[in-house]
Amino acid sequence: MTSFFAFLHHIAAFALVAALVLELVAIKDELSVRNARRLLIADTVYGASATLVLIVGLLRVFYFEKGASYYFHSAPFIAKLATFGLVALLSAYPTLTFLSWRARLKRGEAPSLAPSRLRAIRAIVHLELAGIAVIILCAALMARGVGYFGA
Repeated sequence: MTSFFAFLHHIAAFALVAALVLELVAIKDELSVRNARRLLIADTVYGASATLVLIVGLLRVFYFEKGASYYFHSAPFIAKLATFGLVALLSAYPTLTFLSWRARLKRGEAPSLAPSRLRAIRAIVHLELAGIAVIILCAALMARGVGYFGA
């Protein structure tokens, strides 16, 4: 069962990264109806994947791996969890923006965004990707026992 949950965790993490990269690529294009729908779908997949990563990850921590005591005595794990939370907070702005387009998209109208807002969303997506790189670094450090301060 442990291997299956590790597999689920990794599949969800790869889906999360793929969806975020798709957002990054799509946000560079013109905001047509088709492209805006693509962004909305990618963001939905991103959110669902992030939720699955969190749930499966916590199940692994508490039930399937070394135990919560080990993980909560690991500096990289704490940093990983904090970075995940920060990335989640950052993702709220683009998500709320994309969700606000639904009514227009149902009418077949392309959304309009001020250039400053578009730049802000692009910057946030870049920051989210940087945060994911930090999460991956923390996972590698954690796997090697670096930063463990338990007894």
